[in-house]
Amino acid sequence: AAPVQVQLVVPMAVVFCPGSVPGDLPRPLPFRDVQEMEISVNLRTSVTSRYEMRYRSTTGQEEAALAAATAREADAALHLLQDTTLGSLTMYVVPETSSLLPQGINVYVGKHRSALVRAARSLAALQARLREVTQVMSFTASSIAAALSDRVPDGQLSPDARRNLKSSLGYEITFSLLNPDPKSHTVDWDIEGAVNRYVKPVLDKLSLVANFSVDSQILYYAVLGVTPRYDKESSSFLLSAHSLPHVINPVEARLGSSAASLYPVLNFLLYVPERSHSPLYIQDKDGAPVSTNAFHSPRWGGIMVYNVEAPASPQASLPLHVDVDMARVMEVFLAQLRLLFGLSREEVPPEFLLEGPGNEGLADWELDHLLWAHTVENIATVSTTLTSLAQLLDKIGNIVIKDDVASEVYRAVASVQSAVSKLSLGHLHAAFQASKEAVTSSERAFFDPSLLHLLYFPDDQKFAIYIPLFLPMAVPILLSLAKIVRETRLRKKEPTKMD
Repeated sequence: AAPVQVQLVVPMAVVFCPGSVPGDLPRPLPFRDVQEMEISVNLRTSVTSRYEMRYRSTTGQEEAALAAATAREADAALHLLQDTTLGSLTMYVVPETSSLLPQGINVYVGKHRSALVRAARSLAALQARLREVTQVMSFTASSIAAALSDRVPDGQLSPDARRNLKSSLGYEITFSLLNPDPKSHTVDWDIEGAVNRYVKPVLDKLSLVANFSVDSQILYYAVLGVTPRYDKESSSFLLSAHSLPHVINPVEARLGSSAASLYPVLNFLLYVPERSHSPLYIQDKDGAPVSTNAFHSPRWGGIMVYNVEAPASPQASLPLHVDVDMARVMEVFLAQLRLLFGLSREEVPPEFLLEGPGNEGLADWELDHLLWAHTVENIATVSTTLTSLAQLLDKIGNIVIKDDVASEVYRAVASVQSAVSKLSLGHLHAAFQASKEAVTSSERAFFDPSLLHLLYFPDDQKFAIYIPLFLPMAVPILLSLAKIVRETRLRKKEPTKMD
């Protein structure tokens, strides 16, 4: 693949409250500083992160906002005053004795693009703390490596990196209710209400990243394809961790074809076990029950088992009416959606307090996290696509490249260059938009119908097609030619008659 050179620039403000300025500042406030780091991917891909830091004191309005009783209130008040540019960060340094941060907590990460950081004695100690914050709130070496996973040797990637969805211009989300035993259960789920209440706010926020479409379906007599094991002690049925991969294929055959879809499809399945296999519990690798009774499959989606309480009296009439608790179900599915997009919050230092994203499902800085990764991935994808196209066209000598294909290639190159330059200026949103345009143009060029049939029609195939057509005609012609040559030779040999 073609070499990729990208510089990711993060505009960052470090704002000191009164009483929080370390004693060893190199010069009086305000001043600027730059920190650069090389992110190693491989020899042909160089990614540099550059934090452009602006150190300054708080304004009167910011001080008033920081006088709030709790960190959450301060974060909400500061949001109205700070730079909300995508990809930018604002760090408010509060005094060591500040009551805004609870005991033992040194960093509070808000819902937007700012954090409250407890002051340190020296600038070096503060910068080390700020570096930890940027690793949480911005991109990390591992998130960039995951975005460039096609270019990274397998051994260097964490298992989580393979779980994340590839960058796409759109995604299709399908919620399916599986009722394998409709004779015993009549299941009602308010999927429309649940999507509007829980899923729509998240997708509205993610609409900056890609287009989303949501649909739902109910499938009857759809079974998991793995027979659960009966456990006498708990008088319940168990699905062990090693049998979970075998659950997906039989179910997927019933889900409707995703082959017709232009975009990746995410499947979220709610499975109500048949009466003969109830209650059904999922076990983890250690044999302990999984608290959510659900599991997810990387880049595919997730399945949740929803047990129905047995009727109090054995004479209860069948089918039983089941009303699904959508809040409990959607909590699990949204957590799985975050995992699929690589937004898990597992690797956070213990002295960090992260504000929950609320009903929007993800914080502003988490959205930036996605945009950084997808922009880099798009740039790499376009460079690979255009390189492949150039190599293919080189192999076909007699190819005619139409003007519209050429203009798409030029547009893709210009958009990639624009994305790279916007990243180096710290304009994340503009860079992401340019990278999306580059992907669209490069794919239009690569899959153009005028090129497609030639790409799959090499010279040896032409011979294979034309020889059977010309051979029957060629045989008598060749025989005639041979006969003419033979007769000519005989005539030359014959002595000319003398009178």
